[in-house]
Amino acid sequence: MSTRLSKLFVRTLREDPADAEVTSHRLLVRAGYIRRQAPGVFAWLPLGLRVKAKIEGIIREEMEAAGAQEVHFPALLPREPYETSGRWTKYGDGIFRLKDRKGADYLLAPTHEEVFTLLVKDLYGSYKDLPLSIYQIQDKYRDEARPRAGLLRGREFTMKDAYSFDYTDEGLDASYETQRDAYERIFTRLGLEYVIVQADSGLMGGARSEEFLHPTAIGEDSFVRTDGGYAANVEAFRTLVPESRPVDGMPDPVVFDSPNTPTIATLVDLANDRHPRADGRPWEAADTLKNVVLALTHVDGTRELVVIGLPGDRDVDLKRVEVAFTPADVEAATEADFARNPGLVKGYIGPWSASGPVLGGSDETPSSTGIRFFLDPRVVDGTEWLTGANEDEKHVFGLVAGRDFRADGFVEAAEVRAGDPAPDGSGPIEVARGMEIGHVFQLGRFFADALGLKVLDENGKLVTVTMGSYGIGVTRILAVIAEANNDEKGLIWPAAVAPFDVHVIATGRDAAVYEAAEALVTELEAAGKDVLFDDRPKVSPGVKFGDAELLGVPQIVIVGRGAAEGNAELWDRRTGERTPVALGEVAAALS
Repeated sequence: MSTRLSKLFVRTLREDPADAEVTSHRLLVRAGYIRRQAPGVFAWLPLGLRVKAKIEGIIREEMEAAGAQEVHFPALLPREPYETSGRWTKYGDGIFRLKDRKGADYLLAPTHEEVFTLLVKDLYGSYKDLPLSIYQIQDKYRDEARPRAGLLRGREFTMKDAYSFDYTDEGLDASYETQRDAYERIFTRLGLEYVIVQADSGLMGGARSEEFLHPTAIGEDSFVRTDGGYAANVEAFRTLVPESRPVDGMPDPVVFDSPNTPTIATLVDLANDRHPRADGRPWEAADTLKNVVLALTHVDGTRELVVIGLPGDRDVDLKRVEVAFTPADVEAATEADFARNPGLVKGYIGPWSASGPVLGGSDETPSSTGIRFFLDPRVVDGTEWLTGANEDEKHVFGLVAGRDFRADGFVEAAEVRAGDPAPDGSGPIEVARGMEIGHVFQLGRFFADALGLKVLDENGKLVTVTMGSYGIGVTRILAVIAEANNDEKGLIWPAAVAPFDVHVIATGRDAAVYEAAEALVTELEAAGKDVLFDDRPKVSPGVKFGDAELLGVPQIVIVGRGAAEGNAELWDRRTGERTPVALGEVAAALS
């Protein structure tokens, strides 16, 4: 069938929207695919819906091939299932909550694990009913603090979320691999480059977790990989822990004056000037122990200070810290926090002072502050450090981990850098940016336990069902495809998701040109092509060509002056090449 541009509900823009930060946002608005309604919320116009439907069609085909069946839940859901799972509270300010006229609590669903679980519980009760895989394509809502980049990070977005249900761990493994394989086929059909990386499951919990990332400079995620095949999201990267060392015979710590040393760099300079190392090499930032004070706001509203000790040549990565302390909110300690904790001498904080443990004490010798102390995994027993002495303008060197100070635990909080060794021994890592386009993970029995999803096994015994969760961001993928397929003039859609198969342009004012173009459109329709026909009679060729470049249909046919001789021109938007062709041969050439 054909769509006439003269009747299509679209207006192209020559200027970029003022709030557009990335190319996809700029071009999708200019080309008339979406329009902003509020921060992170967009209306979908006919062209945008066509591309979105193409993406959803590919997803549905591959889900069906993987044995998954489609269902559809409402976006407006009651509080109770999320209260039972604990996520009503754990989500904090990240979700939209509302009340009905009777005062009952509801939310706009950010995700649907609870209601999927309850639906299966309501209908199934035997191992003979399993395995089961069901999915939906539905809008989700999250109250992003800073929605940005158009469709890439919005408050309303469309997702495909699938869930598998098995009664054995082996069954879950099989279901997981089936969905993972389907994702590879989906992204290949969409023409998207992807990297599969180990990932953290976040609030979902669960065991095996992998993200599909599209490498892009504008990606909000950092990931690491090696030539040896290791790949992980930075939040899931695990430091290769060095061997601990014996502490016997190591010299006692030495406290020294260190005025005007507000930074690691100034501390290193002073130490090299006044206290050179006995082994002859200079002090370096990596020899210092940086102690960062953070404030955790827990889901019950309580505020807790923690201190993280890490090598001084590393900075804290807040995304990694947030994963370590989820579901608490994390921020830097404030002046008010320090005022309430005078045992921390700002600028000179350390886990030890001449009078005993300041942080991370033991049952026999508790710390003087009572503040929990966590260490970077590199700070193993037997390593010695230059750090704060917890006295104003004083530091200490020769402070030995495992002898002079201990931790309440270890956390992956430090930034990950290129050249760090991969935990699997496959070599040094490289760090790249990527955009998450899919996530597969094994939820295990968390939701089934919380919501009572059990079935009778072969022996008539009730067993808890184990689940997998598999998500694809449909609207995000659309933006990622647009981001990866454009030039300075506009969009260039891959054929698999283009809004039309071919864009026919009639140029000039000669009625014979429009008659020839009409006949060609009819022929292309008969050949099964979905055609966009620019039939606007009073629009100049230059404007029509500019709109065609902006809209991004990859195959364009120009019917102009050559129509009188039975000729047209094929324009490949991907390469820019224009090729003369007889009107009667256009359909064959496009095929």
